[in-house]
Amino acid sequence: MKITFLLLTADAMGGTERAILTQADHLARRHTVEVISVYRTSHESFFQADKRVRMRYLVDLTGPTPRPTRPTDVDGEAYAALHRSPSRLMPARWEKQGSRLADLEIDRALRSLETDVLVSSSPALMAMATTLAPPSVVTVHQEHRPSQLRGGTGEPLFQFAPRLDALVVLTDRTRDWFVDTFASSCPRIEVIPNSIPDGFRPRSTLRNPIVSVAGRMVPEKRIDHAIRAFRTVADAYPDWTLRIFGDGPLLSEMRNLAADLGLTDNVQVLGPSSRMVEEWSKTSIALLSSRDGEALPLVLLEAFAAGVPAVAYDIQTGPAEIITHGENGFLVSSGDIDGLAEAMMKLIADERLRQDFGASALRAAEDYRIDPITERWEQLYEELIATRADAEQARADRLAAWIGRTGGSGFAPAAPRPSQVTSGPDVAAIEGRIQETVPGLVRSGGRLSVVRDDLTPADAAYANFAAVTDLLRRRDIPYWVARDHGVRHRVVVALEHREAVLAALAEEFATAPCYAETLAPGAKVTAVTLAACLAAESRAAEAAGLRLFQPVVSSSRTLRYGPALGCDVEFWTPSPDGSALVATRTTLLGPSVPTAAMTPATLTVRGREHPTIEPFTHRLVSDLDFPIDVVYTWVDGDDPRWLAAKNQVLAELGREPLAAADGSARFRDRDELRYSLRSIDMYAPWARNIYVVTAGQTPAWLDTDHPRITVVDHRALFDGRGTLPTFNSHAIESQLHHIDGLAEHFVYFNDDFFLGRPVNPTLFFHPTGLSKFFLSPTPIPMLDVEEEDDFNFSAAKNNRRLIRNAYGRTLTHGLLHAPYPMRRSVAHDLDRQFADEVKLTAASQLRAHSDVSVASSLHHYFGYLTGRAVPGSIRMSYVNTGEPLEHPQLTQILTTRGYDSFCLNDTHHGKLDAEEQGRTVMTFLESYFPVASQFERGSARNRAR
Repeated sequence: MKITFLLLTADAMGGTERAILTQADHLARRHTVEVISVYRTSHESFFQADKRVRMRYLVDLTGPTPRPTRPTDVDGEAYAALHRSPSRLMPARWEKQGSRLADLEIDRALRSLETDVLVSSSPALMAMATTLAPPSVVTVHQEHRPSQLRGGTGEPLFQFAPRLDALVVLTDRTRDWFVDTFASSCPRIEVIPNSIPDGFRPRSTLRNPIVSVAGRMVPEKRIDHAIRAFRTVADAYPDWTLRIFGDGPLLSEMRNLAADLGLTDNVQVLGPSSRMVEEWSKTSIALLSSRDGEALPLVLLEAFAAGVPAVAYDIQTGPAEIITHGENGFLVSSGDIDGLAEAMMKLIADERLRQDFGASALRAAEDYRIDPITERWEQLYEELIATRADAEQARADRLAAWIGRTGGSGFAPAAPRPSQVTSGPDVAAIEGRIQETVPGLVRSGGRLSVVRDDLTPADAAYANFAAVTDLLRRRDIPYWVARDHGVRHRVVVALEHREAVLAALAEEFATAPCYAETLAPGAKVTAVTLAACLAAESRAAEAAGLRLFQPVVSSSRTLRYGPALGCDVEFWTPSPDGSALVATRTTLLGPSVPTAAMTPATLTVRGREHPTIEPFTHRLVSDLDFPIDVVYTWVDGDDPRWLAAKNQVLAELGREPLAAADGSARFRDRDELRYSLRSIDMYAPWARNIYVVTAGQTPAWLDTDHPRITVVDHRALFDGRGTLPTFNSHAIESQLHHIDGLAEHFVYFNDDFFLGRPVNPTLFFHPTGLSKFFLSPTPIPMLDVEEEDDFNFSAAKNNRRLIRNAYGRTLTHGLLHAPYPMRRSVAHDLDRQFADEVKLTAASQLRAHSDVSVASSLHHYFGYLTGRAVPGSIRMSYVNTGEPLEHPQLTQILTTRGYDSFCLNDTHHGKLDAEEQGRTVMTFLESYFPVASQFERGSARNRAR
């Protein structure tokens, strides 16, 4: 068969290039193999390909002017202009090296391609392969990075992966993520690891005092961590040397760092080497200090093939798939430079240990021999070719299902990122036993998980806490609770009981899907294991704490609860002088607590009393304990009665609908309120009452009998002030503080605002009662109100005029589209300070250039200048859902779940039709918030209240 590989730069130094060329060389012994490289960047390739592999370059960058490698009479300047022009097929966020010239040559090469199998090596090239290659060509994509960690470079996966015939990944966790994400739209997916090229490989004696690092000099490799860690090593073992191989933009900087640290004699920054086989044979320890982004590092495989043990950061994927901690290397918490140094020194100090680890590494390398791995590639290609007659229909069906599910504009309901590798003796066998014992478990994120659609984060955290404390009570192991403002609960057990705790947990959860992270001081995670394995886990025996958790995943696979909601069991240690106990991580009382202050007391958690110490029962300065309410403004813009009333007002005022003021986008209801309330239920359980301000409307799904829900009609809100009916959000927002029963402190939400993760009330208010406001980076134009202004800008300009006239200060920026913390007393005072302007705004039934915007800046600047509000910070994201280019950002928001808040704004500037936009938004919201809240009629949480 004929196999064609598609690379961006086949002549460059890199792990992807090496892996592809190794495959090509081996397959070329029995098949016709071609490598198409988009660019030629050097006259000599870093890796030499077998002479049986045909190398074809499309664009030559080695001359004075970029040009196609094919014969052409076109002027060089024309090609230079094309090379400078941005790609239309590969946006820069997919591939920074794309160009219009590359587009033309890739299009030409692929449309006329005669091959059986086309193998792409990056998501951007996969997009080209699946859309430009002839239908008879089998398309296979090899993912050489952890897909779940990709940013913009991963966007093509969500649009084009269903078009593939097969997708090949390097690890089980990446495969599981694809299956969870794409479901029935997933193409055939296989896990085939990188292989070690064949040939003679000298084995290291492990007696040379050398530690080696091999990798590109780029920030992702964190070579600086390796150098800083080696400073500690060199102090203790000055005869040892760190040798660094690789090229890249940070090479000079790393040399300077070594010099600045006084390591000129101990650290050698040697640049790239094409003879790493020989270099590994001179090495005694391999070091990998990369951050998340490695998939299955070839450098570790090559080190193992030379019998060299390794020390590496335990990042999301890669090292833990290769290294067995404590057998052929050490895994260190990512970012723990001291841990890297300590691990290296363990191997340096103990030659017998080093030799044992090296022998184990050599045995592990057998799993990556090239011959059996090449056979797997051949079998895959042969099976795909044999079934390609039916492949086109299967691809079409997958793509149709995917577009129907996602809207097809760039958003994908992706599963959360997988967790770290679970280690421990016989993990696979124990997990198999657990699956047989506990029905209904699924594997998600690399762990056995319970499927639940009715738990909030607080529920899951409490379930883990209850499981731990119930066990400790049953086993008569003394404990007490350390109060904390976070969602995770903390339990303290005396260090002398650590062994008993490990044994009890291992026995109690022998057949339960319970996992534990082992913690070092500072709560650094050193390992993840099954609770059933704790008694035999070496890192648990010396751990400063454990984090026990039962993984939970939604039926949609888009929400997962894990260690972030685990229960911390902490083994506090005596201070050097014995006067205090040092906490595993700092507490509300500080990093340590005097033993003399540890008077026993009780603490109530969800109605149950638990032992604690007396200082944790005090009302602390950091405690925020006043009530906070939430207020929404909501309208159903599709309600015929509402539309009729609006049209009547427009007619009475002699106005035509204005897109910026009265466009349907501002009033369109896509059930955002339902999902925003889910975000409150999930992530802000501290909210007291929730008020929904409406124009005589009530969502059918909303449980208006719920004790925390109050629907407020505009008539009650305005109570004779202003003019009704009103369709002016500025007018409505000017009256929110008149809600009967509203707390002094409240947070105002538009219904397109959502909380994205558990937040504390201190995000919005100081414990002293000061409110916070979140400034936007977008400035308000320093001009007076103009007729063509959007009404949000004209209102901001009016706010600026009022503040300047009253306080001699000029505001320059508005506020973020994020929840607005507000105070009733500030709002009442503002009514008096700016009475005429507030009354005029309240009386305006439609947005007008005379409006002020109370909620979106005037309230907050007024509070700030009267000493009752301060600037705050919030991690938030804003997406214009009518702009398809912004839809990939929805995927990023979903997969990272790293924002306190996000806003899905349906502006009147949108380019998508309402139906397609609505499908995308609804799919995203249901993926992000699959747990129906207690405020929804008939939901599991509603029935349970």
